[in-house]
Amino acid sequence: MTDLVLRETRGEAVHLVLNRPDKLNSLNVPLFQALDAHVKAIAADPTGVAAVVIRGAGRCFSAGHDLGDIAAGERLPEPNYQSKVIERLAALPLPVISAVHGHCYTGALELALAADIILAAEGAKFADTHARWALTPVWGLSQRLPRRVGTAKAREMMFTCRTYSGREAEAMGLANACLPDATFLEGVDAWTAEIAANSSFSHAANKRLLDQTDGLPLPAGLAHEVYRGEGVGPDMRERIAAFAARKS
Repeated sequence: MTDLVLRETRGEAVHLVLNRPDKLNSLNVPLFQALDAHVKAIAADPTGVAAVVIRGAGRCFSAGHDLGDIAAGERLPEPNYQSKVIERLAALPLPVISAVHGHCYTGALELALAADIILAAEGAKFADTHARWALTPVWGLSQRLPRRVGTAKAREMMFTCRTYSGREAEAMGLANACLPDATFLEGVDAWTAEIAANSSFSHAANKRLLDQTDGLPLPAGLAHEVYRGEGVGPDMRERIAAFAARKS
């Protein structure tokens, strides 16, 4: 693994930090390879990891897909490589959080949308600028963005290429919360601590349940929950006993 993506532990969360600050963390193939290595390592052994946070080093989350690489012609390890890395990140059996400060444009927005939760700093700037460059999404934005903000708002973002602040992202549902710039990392830590206090069994099972029923008609979704839900986790008795002991 190279230093293009750093792995840091903060509490019970693992932070994967995009680390091309001199290039505003623009996304090139080597960075995706570094990210992929970390994601595969976590998937192989998630022991002790309560959540995964994706964030950027330096001034921003990421300015997006490296346009210089696009112009030069990227050499991919396999077809559709970046979209496969993003899918592997999204499929981790853990809560995934995108912690966005500064720029989060286009390809970076596609990466951020792979997360279960997006936390925005007040100074964050979100935009989809595919249309500015005569491009269309190939890393999942056309599917994930409308599922977050609704079709009408997704069309607005895609057609206008407009930039939205952290507060605007929160208001439209793109971000789950907008946090002060000065205490952004501490705010992210508070979210991950709240998640870590709950059952990792439930997090993984609930994530699978949500993914497997996405888009199903209500009766089919209800049947899936009732008959194919994973039910009781191995830590249920311990958690209930601890609660009872506090109440006594």
